[in-house]
Amino acid sequence: MTIEVRVPQLPESVADATIVSWHKKPGDVVARDENLVDLETDKVVLEVPAPVGGVLKEIKLQDGTTVTSGQVLAVIEEGATAVPGASAPAIMAASSGATTTAKDAAKDAAKDAAKVDAGAAKLSPAAKRVVEENKVDPKAVTGSGRDGRVSKSDVVNYLSAKDAAPAASLKAPAAPAASGPRTARAEQRVPMTRLRARIAERMVQAQSTQALLTSFNEVDLKAVNELRARYKDQFEKQNGVKLGFMSFFTKACVEALKKFPAVNASVDGNDIVYHEYFDVGVAVSTDRGLIVPVLRDADLQSFADIEKSIANFAGRARAGSITMEELTGGTFTITNGGVFGSLLSTPIVNSPQSAILGMHKIQDRAVVIDGQVVVRPMMYIALTYDHRIIDGREAVQFLVTVKQCLEDPARMVLGV
Repeated sequence: MTIEVRVPQLPESVADATIVSWHKKPGDVVARDENLVDLETDKVVLEVPAPVGGVLKEIKLQDGTTVTSGQVLAVIEEGATAVPGASAPAIMAASSGATTTAKDAAKDAAKDAAKVDAGAAKLSPAAKRVVEENKVDPKAVTGSGRDGRVSKSDVVNYLSAKDAAPAASLKAPAAPAASGPRTARAEQRVPMTRLRARIAERMVQAQSTQALLTSFNEVDLKAVNELRARYKDQFEKQNGVKLGFMSFFTKACVEALKKFPAVNASVDGNDIVYHEYFDVGVAVSTDRGLIVPVLRDADLQSFADIEKSIANFAGRARAGSITMEELTGGTFTITNGGVFGSLLSTPIVNSPQSAILGMHKIQDRAVVIDGQVVVRPMMYIALTYDHRIIDGREAVQFLVTVKQCLEDPARMVLGV
């Protein structure tokens, strides 16, 4: 019996997707729920699993094709088994009229193939590429994700431990790379991925439709560092996650958003929409580009909840398994360029939001406190905002509130 593999129902905000790569070819044995093909949307990579076990009879559409919901991608011969080395037509014939001995041999071969495929099925798209590039047996890599899912970082760690391979050998295949001495002033034209094209579109849209302005301040993080040092071991033991900076900044921003609701608002035509909830987006850098998963009701989450959510988002975003729902919405965004060494920047608002907070590198600097020159861990913070609905006074006072909450964390507990 032949079964059609179709494009899954895409979210309302996504019109179509692009076929990134097939993980199987016609004639290959596939297991039920094994990932057959990756589809790239504007925000995430979707995996299309096999609806049944059998043999992949035909691939209807090739890599690079744009597809829509319900479109037929491939055909699977349900229950069929593959004979090693046989062509696809021969496999179909064997599955329908082979002798008992041939069938038994095929079943044994299929079992062996299924074992390999079971390991491959747990690979994220990024991990799959690294495995193929470095000819790694997927069964040898221990997955750190849910249900043993193997992420790119798991494969990288495996390679580092085994061969001490340089990180340069693990570059994504799409990036242009020079080989040998340069003989000409060559150029290479590489099409943007859908995510990169979408990022470019949204960045230009934000700058062309909003009146963007950036204000700055600086924060003394001595009090936060002392709290983290005092409670980090107990916090990690109790909650299973490290106490980082993001929970402090998220909580501080929520307190500031409560005081200045315009920063949490958005423009819809000639109306200002004031959101009475606090869904904070946290920018995460991946191999494919920057994505912004959203912490829903951040005001109701504890420090531990926030740290767990951010760690979970970061891991799944880089593994390509984050969902579309987790990337939609959001009333305010926090981005941390400091992890890459940025000392100061002017982040671009994540439209249709009206503001974004930029965190930066923590650096010991000499500052004057109570007439004395002391060394403190300082960070510049930046707020880029839509000047159409947020006045300079509100933007500056928003940053001052964030600064006060971080320099005296008790304010976040007492709500003052």
